[in-house]
Amino acid sequence: MSELMEVFWRTLLAFALFLGIARLLGKQTLSYLTLNHFIAAATLGSITANLAFNLNIETWHAVLAMITFFVASILILLWTVKSRKARRWISGEPTVLIEDGTILEKNMGKAKFTIDNLNQLLREKGVFDINEVQYAILETNGGISVQKKPPFRMLTQQDMSIASQKNDAQFPVELIMEKQVLTKNLMQNNLSEAWLQEELNKKNLILSEVYYAVKGTNGNLYIDCYKDKLEAPIDKE
Repeated sequence: MSELMEVFWRTLLAFALFLGIARLLGKQTLSYLTLNHFIAAATLGSITANLAFNLNIETWHAVLAMITFFVASILILLWTVKSRKARRWISGEPTVLIEDGTILEKNMGKAKFTIDNLNQLLREKGVFDINEVQYAILETNGGISVQKKPPFRMLTQQDMSIASQKNDAQFPVELIMEKQVLTKNLMQNNLSEAWLQEELNKKNLILSEVYYAVKGTNGNLYIDCYKDKLEAPIDKE
């Protein structure tokens, strides 16, 4: 009976600890399962299970292990928030699988992706004809983001008021992320740092104030700053 009671109380303790740690780690652990989140969830689950019913392990040893792993997970999360390079190294980067309607076999191979995997994820997005796809990107959480070709996109109010858009097939281009200019993206899209600096000057901004800047599908530049009062609206050219 004493062993049953010990398992009972250890299970309650394990549940309470796991619930508290999951709350503190944030909703991303459940909704945005990247590699580091998967490792954290799997390891904490294993420690929790041992705390609950493995009587050969001292209760406080398991508790200490959970707390230690929680602190390590928090430190890694803070590191990835502060450093884009850390995010890329730990969680990886999105992989373009389809570009301008063309399947990129090299990227498919790097992602260990088959055409069957791609078609399955496209069907989950409601796309049954791969010919409809303009861009498909494999995200770091294993999901896929899809942009259809213009003729297959849903009609919007803007489409009804504007007959034709030359830039309709463009893809958003990230230019600045966390005060860092993405030089590679500028070069790939025939843009210069001088042009980008000129756009910042128009808004009386300096690079260190910019959290995120992206050139949208309509060719307009959107800039988001660290301070909300400095946030710049979308250009309307």
